[in-house]
Amino acid sequence: MSVSSTRVAAVRGTASAAAVTGTVAGAALGIGWHYSSVLIDPRSRSGFPERVLSTTDGSVALARSRLCAQPGVWGLRWDSGPGRDGGLAVLGPVLEQGRGRVVREHLGGPRPPVGPAVIDAGPFDPDPAARGPAFAEVVIDTPLGPAPAWDVPPARGREFGATWAIHVHGRGGSRREALRVLPALHDLGLHQLVISYRNDGTAPDGPDGRSHLGDTEWEDLDAAVGHALERGAEEIVLVGWSMGAAVSGAFLDRSPRAAHVAAVVWDAPLLDWRATLRRQAANRYLPPPLAGVASRLTTRRIGIDFDRFDLARRPPAVRPPTMVVHSDADSAVPVSVSRGFVAAAPGLGWPVRYLEVAGVEHTGSWNADPQVYEDAVTGFLRDTLGAG
Repeated sequence: MSVSSTRVAAVRGTASAAAVTGTVAGAALGIGWHYSSVLIDPRSRSGFPERVLSTTDGSVALARSRLCAQPGVWGLRWDSGPGRDGGLAVLGPVLEQGRGRVVREHLGGPRPPVGPAVIDAGPFDPDPAARGPAFAEVVIDTPLGPAPAWDVPPARGREFGATWAIHVHGRGGSRREALRVLPALHDLGLHQLVISYRNDGTAPDGPDGRSHLGDTEWEDLDAAVGHALERGAEEIVLVGWSMGAAVSGAFLDRSPRAAHVAAVVWDAPLLDWRATLRRQAANRYLPPPLAGVASRLTTRRIGIDFDRFDLARRPPAVRPPTMVVHSDADSAVPVSVSRGFVAAAPGLGWPVRYLEVAGVEHTGSWNADPQVYEDAVTGFLRDTLGAG
């Protein structure tokens, strides 16, 4: 081969390598962009992945899956379709399982039809009336406009001073998330406010219609705290699920009203966005570097500084006594982050109590054993607030 032929081959080889590198980089950017788009889209996409096989007066048989076999009390939701209305039933403990099916006790709600369904961590609909306490529909004046909330006064004769609990749901969730623990806090004597926030389908949409992962949503929580203070609240308890922890963590760091917070309860809390993105990338069988690509693209698209959402390394300015509850089988938000946060808390001057629950999915700790969960949360609040 001549010298010129060798040079041509080398150039062609270099061009081919560059083309492959460019293709790989382009694919990584495309996947990262898609993953980022899913992350900042506030809409829920649960679908109906389970299947009801048969029902009796007291039980429901479902096609076996990991979610259907979880311990405890769960909702079962189905969509409307030809010849059937949508609905929600309450399922109790597993009665039997094997040969591709799981049979659970049917505790309440309509009898599910045979067909597609979804396990729902929220077994109660549609508002606090489903759980007993009286409530009022109120409106919070947020920076983006009026946002609906449920105002639930304490049980008569059990009022605990002027302490209000404000509930903050997670990404893709809704106010009904609070219905599980609401009666226990009602009996404890806390006034409760269950809020909505931007882009959750009931509060006003944000200017760009995107979830900002807590970076702007905290402003709506701030408005809710102001609403409570104007109506006589003297101290606040924040109760947050999943991204509700990121929202309330940003509030604790940025709001002058954070000084009024006396206690925090976080369920499956999102305490480190980057760690959560890595876990969710792994769930989608994506290489770990793609989580970094997605996080950088997300920063460019919505302006979030993910460093501010790593609460073990960048704790908020205000650090009230906090109860963290997390399940060891959570595939959405890694329990390892909560464990690391709890271990770091003493060095941060942050009083933290921890309850870990076995065998249930994201935000399912109440479902696993409602009594254990409620006793732990109300015990923490009695100890912290001095409630009788």
